[in-house]
Amino acid sequence: MTETTDFAAIVFIVALALFLAISLRSVAARFALPAAAIFLVLPPIATEVFPSLGDTLSILEVERIVTVALIVILFNGGLHIGLRTFRASARPILSTGVIGTFATAAMLAAACHWLLGLDWTLAGLVGAALAPTDPAVTFSVFGNREIRGRSGTILEGESGANDPVGIALMIGMIEFATVDGASFSVVVEEFAIEMLVGVAVGVAGAAVLLPIFRRLTLPEPSLYPLRVLAGAGLVFGASALIHGSGFIAVFIAGILLGDAAMPRKGETERFSIGLASLAEIAAFIALGLSIDLDLLRDSHLWLDGAIIFALLTLVIRPLAVGPLLLLARLRAGERIFIMLGGLKGAVPILLAALAVIAAVDDPEYLYGVVYVVVLLSIVLQGSLMPTMATRLGIPFRTVSYESAEVRQFIVAARSFADGRRIDRLPLSERAWVGGILRDGGRVQVADNVTLVSGDRVDVYCEPENEPALRRVFEAR
Repeated sequence: MTETTDFAAIVFIVALALFLAISLRSVAARFALPAAAIFLVLPPIATEVFPSLGDTLSILEVERIVTVALIVILFNGGLHIGLRTFRASARPILSTGVIGTFATAAMLAAACHWLLGLDWTLAGLVGAALAPTDPAVTFSVFGNREIRGRSGTILEGESGANDPVGIALMIGMIEFATVDGASFSVVVEEFAIEMLVGVAVGVAGAAVLLPIFRRLTLPEPSLYPLRVLAGAGLVFGASALIHGSGFIAVFIAGILLGDAAMPRKGETERFSIGLASLAEIAAFIALGLSIDLDLLRDSHLWLDGAIIFALLTLVIRPLAVGPLLLLARLRAGERIFIMLGGLKGAVPILLAALAVIAAVDDPEYLYGVVYVVVLLSIVLQGSLMPTMATRLGIPFRTVSYESAEVRQFIVAARSFADGRRIDRLPLSERAWVGGILRDGGRVQVADNVTLVSGDRVDVYCEPENEPALRRVFEAR
């Protein structure tokens, strides 16, 4: 029975850790502290008290856990944005996500070289690791409040876009740092290949998966969200296998599927949101377990990390992102919020882990200083963001996912919905057409389906949206 009891102990410890981690989110919200900070701090302390925990995960296993978590987080981010919203803010999203990431990495590398005395290769690795922002952390600090307006869309879209950009940039930097005689052109070449292939696979993947999602019915409603998640995994794997960025591929696929009508869309969205939260927890706990407290006792490391954090937050990001927002239709407060709202999270530590696995020079310093900057960003910057948003007049709305329900409407003759396609209906961002019953038979849900009087339409929505939706479908 030794094997059974040993495995039972593992199950008990994992389940207890997950239970406590989920429960701690409410504690963090009560004290206005980002939950990610708790997940980063507690695991290193736990490994100090229970040294055996420090041997449970290797840096390679941590990298794999965070990779899977980012697939879920980026796909959920794409679904949340959707194609229509992305189009409205495509220019600032792409400019800050691509150009802003390169500019941030370059300026941070120069600062690390000239101010901290790092050699150019190590400085470039630090810059590439800390350039991307984190979508999960950015929006988890607001709890159940959702940023409204273009500033929220740009921040989330930038975070989703610059994560794959940062990963591709880091892969190029690692090759530059580890291959003898390599020039900086290898970074540009690696980045271009990763991005072009990733975008192509993301578009093709969404085009192939959407008809399958719509036409192939499943015996159990609970299987629909799982199938969509499996599709995201297929897109990531297909892109990575042909040397593309799987992360940009799943983000693009999520955007293209975000506004598309498909069966059980409401359940799929809620499942994706919950799974993304779980992925964030798993990623930060794994990252926390990979940190040695002996490394964090180095005062020089903390001093360098504090200097990098201050420069990155107050000087480098505003200089890199601010000019790119000048042409966007934003208020001054929204521009300031975006410039100061680039929180760091799991992606920078993942990038540092990739560099450690590749055996670059001085890996302990790189991993340690990135961890310190991320921790400071989450604790200090993340804690101040809700207050800063209020002072800058950033609009919010309270979102309660538990209250989303299915409402059935009958399309009335001469109503707004009568004779209109589904994608032409003024549905709110949280309302989805999940089913259509016409003349006793089911109609396959699709954007180009035209509703007619007498149709029974199942719509997933929040209760407060029901009166407005009833006017769309039933008011003459």
